[in-house]
Amino acid sequence: MDRRQEIMEAAAKSFSLFGYKATTMDQVAKIANVGKGTIYTFFANKEELFNAIALKMIVEMRAASDAVAVEGASFEQNAHARLMQMLKFRGTHQLYAKLIDEEKELRTPAVIEVLAQIESEIVSYVKAKIERAIAKGELKPCDSELVAFLLFKSYLALVVDWGKNHDEELSEERILGLLSGTIFNCLLA
Repeated sequence: MDRRQEIMEAAAKSFSLFGYKATTMDQVAKIANVGKGTIYTFFANKEELFNAIALKMIVEMRAASDAVAVEGASFEQNAHARLMQMLKFRGTHQLYAKLIDEEKELRTPAVIEVLAQIESEIVSYVKAKIERAIAKGELKPCDSELVAFLLFKSYLALVVDWGKNHDEELSEERILGLLSGTIFNCLLA
């Protein structure tokens, strides 16, 4: 593993444990077992390092989502599987979960910006899948960006937010059934 990668892994560990605001370059250097100056040969500042880690996390999330897609399955089945996987990633990835907590508690501007970037990347990812399905004739022509945003926010609300105000979480089957009868039904060609 090269030094840059070692530094990124150390920084991801520090951000996961302490959050963005409380992480210092000294902590990252200590975890990476390098001098602080070594970090600055690769990254100009903590924000640049943080953004590099966020981009890596986005790539990991896309890979995890693509891994659950089934060749030959319908758009609806694969969209559901991919969106559920993204939300599982969001809940189980230690750094992502820490960033969500920090945004709620501290409203750290750099964290707010990165989370907005992640959401934008998710919507772009879903939009590309919608556009591909439209081109294949699986979906009706639509405003793909708006529909991607609607799908992502619907899944986010049903998977993450529903359980906060209700006694039980919704099953994947119930979520798919609800969205099949509404959003997906309107999209299918």
